[in-house]
Order: sequence, then C-alpha cells, then structure tokens
Amino acid sequence: MIQIALIFALGCFGLAILINLYKIITAPGIGDRILALDTLAINAIALITLYGILMETTMYFEASMIFAMTGFVATVSYTRFILRGDIIE
Repeated sequence: MIQIALIFALGCFGLAILINLYKIITAPGIGDRILALDTLAINAIALITLYGILMETTMYFEASMIFAMTGFVATVSYTRFILRGDIIE
C-alpha cells in the first residue's frame, strides 16, 4: 500500500517539476524565474527523497541534502546578481 502512495507521490512531484520548467521558460520577469527555479529545486529534493524511501536506502537522503545546499546557494547567488550586479563583493 505504501508503495502505491509513493509511486503516486513521485508522479505528482514529476508533474510539478514539468510545470516549474514551463514557468521558468514563460515567466514574465526574472524574479518569477528565480522563484520557479527555487521551487524546482525543492520539488527535486522531494523527488529524490521519495525515491530513496521507495528503494529503501539512505544514499538518496544524503544526495538530497547536498542538492538542498546547492539549490539554496544558487537561489541566493541569482538574487544577489539581480539586485547588485555582482555576486562577490
């Protein structure tokens, strides 16, 4: 029963990633694109974590933590670039 729920959740998060990709391409402003990219990273973290639960291994949890740190740094870097024009002061 839990595997059916996991497969359903994987499908939902996969669909959410596709919607985020569409929003990244068609968003009117750069702020909207950065927000969609951050949401894409969060959905990818959830997808990796759910896949780790489905495969019953802890390797995917470590990968999702690394992806979370990378996604956070990328969002902050994009935002700083838009606001100030450079990333490193």
